[in-house]
Amino acid sequence: MSFFVRLDRTSDETLHQQLVGQTRHAIRHGQLPTGMRLPATRALAADLGVSRNVIVAAFDELISEGYLEGRVGSGTYVTDDLPLAPGRTLAAPTGTPRWLAHPVPVADTPPPTAHDAIDFRLGTPDITPLPLDIWRGAWRDVINALPPTRYGPVTGDPDLRAAIAGYLGRARGIACGPDDVIVTAGAAQALDLIARATLAPGDTVGMEEPGYPEARNLFLAQQVRLVSVPVDDDGLRVDCLPTGSAAPLLVYVTPSHQYPLGARLPVARRMALLAWATANDSLIVEDDYDSEFRFDAPPLPALAGLDEAGRVAYVGTFSKVLTPSLRAGYLVAPRPLRERIAGLTQLTARLTPWPIQRALTHFLASGELERHIRRMRRHYATKRAALDDALAPVAPLARLQGLEAGLHAYLELRPDLEPAAIVARAAARGVIVYPLADFYIGAPDRGGILIGYGGLELGEVVRGAGILADVITEAYATRLFGGL
Repeated sequence: MSFFVRLDRTSDETLHQQLVGQTRHAIRHGQLPTGMRLPATRALAADLGVSRNVIVAAFDELISEGYLEGRVGSGTYVTDDLPLAPGRTLAAPTGTPRWLAHPVPVADTPPPTAHDAIDFRLGTPDITPLPLDIWRGAWRDVINALPPTRYGPVTGDPDLRAAIAGYLGRARGIACGPDDVIVTAGAAQALDLIARATLAPGDTVGMEEPGYPEARNLFLAQQVRLVSVPVDDDGLRVDCLPTGSAAPLLVYVTPSHQYPLGARLPVARRMALLAWATANDSLIVEDDYDSEFRFDAPPLPALAGLDEAGRVAYVGTFSKVLTPSLRAGYLVAPRPLRERIAGLTQLTARLTPWPIQRALTHFLASGELERHIRRMRRHYATKRAALDDALAPVAPLARLQGLEAGLHAYLELRPDLEPAAIVARAAARGVIVYPLADFYIGAPDRGGILIGYGGLELGEVVRGAGILADVITEAYATRLFGGL
């Protein structure tokens, strides 16, 4: 292992002094971590173009000072128990430079939670039921082949695109081929690519209200105007979409499990939305969020499967069916849009790494992904039932909704209960839930909290929901009796 040393042969300091000083500084500031093995003296002398005696003398001095230690037959190491100076950071400009004057929307980072808290965070799946031998089998496909020597197609590995197209045909009724699919680094990248390919500053984008904050921020980054479209118990209110010259250029929708209320868009509304898009020359961006996990409800066709006019860009991800740590998803779009997006991807070269694409190909082509989805439906259904049972005692005060599909539910509170107060009370007792108000652009038209149960263990769901039920009961009693 080598490390950076800059020797100045015109300096008044000797080469030995420079080497000692720079090595000492690198150790104290963590650039050479404790326990690191330093290069052999001959190799380092050759790298720096100095005599080996200079290196030996410098190492000896640092050993005598306690910065290094020699281990017989092994080499020279940075001492393990050194106190380190505070780490350095890069210099920052004073004030706000003009190249940072334009504000951009950023995602809200949830605050860290205590390690023993029960966090009902949304969008978190459970990977533990996946048998380890199946996971290993997918990666065995990767390690048994050398990686390609060239960059792959910007649209993704052809075998993976073919496997995704086949899966979408079987599972979502979307008649598409490999050339219709673009592999992405998750749903967020797909939305970003769509936005950059279609939107100019000042264009209008229709957003569900309440809706997905990350999607909202991605569109705002293109300096667009957002048009809030209300949501009811059946999802997006298509009848509230502006028409004619006021029609949004693009409408973002989560029809399978509306984010965050959990409604499913009925077929009649899906057909009405497609007709609206055709009549107004608009694009529908279908985020098929949580479509894989449905309970006690028949599957509804994807908008992209019903589309006969090339008006839908379909976004999917492996984050919920496997794990978000893979950072992998896909986009299915009409040819003109797909070609433009491929060109943008060529510029940015933000491609899903080849090993991940190959492992996912194995999952899809072997049928293991669909078997895993069926397994997880049963697994999540058990958690869903436990959540429903635990909150049943407070049904007169809080109505649990959005249980037909997905990994989270919406608990609508009575108007005389304050969601923020309940969220705070629950947090004080180690249970983290999320206020619906955070998902609105404007003033909320209802009050409630969101409960993501997918990533928790069954016992945590039961215990956390029980505490939440107690909190709601106590909050109502306080309101009713003034805390007496």
